[in-house]
Amino acid sequence: MATMPEPSGSQTAWQAGWWQPAQQLPSPNFGLRPQGAVIDLVVIHSISLPPGQYGTGAVQQLFTNQLDWDAHPYYQGIRGLEVSSHFFITRQGEIWQFVSCDDRAWHAGVSQWRGRDRCNDDSIGIELEGLEGLRFEAPQYQALQRLCEAIAAEYPVHYIAGHEHIAPGRKQDPGPGFDWPRLQQQLGGAPGTRTWELPAPAV
Repeated sequence: MATMPEPSGSQTAWQAGWWQPAQQLPSPNFGLRPQGAVIDLVVIHSISLPPGQYGTGAVQQLFTNQLDWDAHPYYQGIRGLEVSSHFFITRQGEIWQFVSCDDRAWHAGVSQWRGRDRCNDDSIGIELEGLEGLRFEAPQYQALQRLCEAIAAEYPVHYIAGHEHIAPGRKQDPGPGFDWPRLQQQLGGAPGTRTWELPAPAV
């Protein structure tokens, strides 16, 4: 369990669910959250397009339905896919936002966590540029900490989980290369009375 700050509008710069420090690139792939949804979960993913290649711009193109399906053989297997995430963090720690956090992004799919199904309904999705099983960069952890703290200042988030945790057997990201204890330690340095609940480390 790691502590997180109590919400304070003075700590963040949000406009209608858009975090102003992020580079904003609106995606058409989103929907309304169910009435009464409590946004209390952050889901961490990993993605790179083509797999293992970084800085191509293809992730941004995928989330905005602009990807050229014929540009790489791998894309044939995802042709026509309409997906999005609220945020994407590059290897250099740049933060992109595609969907307002007030809305439901299409990142989790069939999923279950903290006794609830359909995690898209009440979660915020963060994609890290990377390949499942491989390590992530220090600037990404720094950006992720900053982003999580900003989200916690605006929304009643309590849980953080990986895609692999909310869809076990179906998804494997961000994978064993993601350092959960590191993230917990980073978030644990913030003052406050509320706590983050992160997945237990694998043994």
